[in-house]
Amino acid sequence: MNSDQIKHLITQYPIVKDLIELKKTVWFNSQFTTLDEGLPYVGLTQNDIDDARDRLARFAPYLMTVFPETTVTDGIIESELIAIPNMQHAVEAHFGQDIYGKLWLKKDSHLPISGSIKARGGIYEVLYHAEKLALQAGLLTVDDDYSKLNSPEFKTFFSQYSIAVGSTGNLGLSIGIMSAKLGLDVTVHMSADARQWKKDKLRSHGVTVIEYDQDYGVAVQEGRKAALENPNCFFIDDENSQNLFLGYSVAGERLKKQLEQKNITVDHDHPLFVYLPCGVGGGPGGVAFGLKMAFGDHVHCIFAEPTHSPCMLLGVATGLHDEISVQDIGIDNITAADGLAVGRASGFVGRAMERLLDGFYTLDDQTMYTLLGILHQSEHLKLEPSALAGMLGPILISQHKAYAALHQFTEQQLENANHIVWGTGGGMVPTEEMENYLKKALA
Repeated sequence: MNSDQIKHLITQYPIVKDLIELKKTVWFNSQFTTLDEGLPYVGLTQNDIDDARDRLARFAPYLMTVFPETTVTDGIIESELIAIPNMQHAVEAHFGQDIYGKLWLKKDSHLPISGSIKARGGIYEVLYHAEKLALQAGLLTVDDDYSKLNSPEFKTFFSQYSIAVGSTGNLGLSIGIMSAKLGLDVTVHMSADARQWKKDKLRSHGVTVIEYDQDYGVAVQEGRKAALENPNCFFIDDENSQNLFLGYSVAGERLKKQLEQKNITVDHDHPLFVYLPCGVGGGPGGVAFGLKMAFGDHVHCIFAEPTHSPCMLLGVATGLHDEISVQDIGIDNITAADGLAVGRASGFVGRAMERLLDGFYTLDDQTMYTLLGILHQSEHLKLEPSALAGMLGPILISQHKAYAALHQFTEQQLENANHIVWGTGGGMVPTEEMENYLKKALA
């Protein structure tokens, strides 16, 4: 994009100037629609979510067999929802702003198997593909006990097939660990910002890791290219996969049950705000879709991105989606939040969800580190930097009266609100790496 094109873009969409200047930016979607109006653009329905839920239930006996840590949840990969009152008081004091309602943390940071939100979509897509292969070969029926997949026969069968994916880290972990466990030959193409410990962990599971000096976009491009050369290789496309999206979407129904168990009401008078860190958009987009299907218009989904990687905000605000990258407007896409270091957003997610997403904001790396330190001090919880991106959201929603005005909230509705920060990763971070994060938090 040349300077004249950028100037024209800024004239049309003034927010682009703030993004270029790396300002901490808040953008509320004035074009939001009701669920009924927005759903046709998604191209998926509740039946698709139910299908994903049922598939995961079929695989539960197998997962309990090969990953004993899933036994406590009967083979279902799910995380806790916990209240974090000490964190709420600490961030209110730090930012000088009260948060209306109550603050919660959804601990996808501690999901079993791969310790991040990607354990939802990534593992689901691998299971979807494995089931398809086994059904087509006549080795499996949907009425079988899927624990039979843990056998030499199936490992030999799956070894004929390959999986490839491009990743900044967490998606690669979930797909690599799951594929290797089944016996699939798996290659993860890792971008320059991927953490060394994640590469090492993958290799320890027998996964082939190919490293690049460039960013996420190049890793995906090279992974896709390599997969095309092998007819037995399935490329998992984080930018365009409906199956990844559906793996994440099952979270909505499950969260609804968790809130009911805690006697938490979500309705017109008790709005729910959910804050989701966003990279390419598949994870937060899928979760947001599931949440909208579970709670309708009473849930408000806000995406959080680094100031240096605001790809989804840029794509949705301009309507250009994957036709524009942050590099096109001169932003370097370099951030400590490795899982969010994406320059070009998913066009599928952006176009599917743009009417159902309620807002976006950006924050800088130091704010993420600061929030990481505050969470550790106040609640003794350890998350990776990108997982803290959502933690600023409740402050901003309480601070910006424009959002309340846009949705015509009364003060009583806001007081009744619940705020859920989606903790997307960090449970498997090595101690030494976490100590480095905490040192940066104190800097």
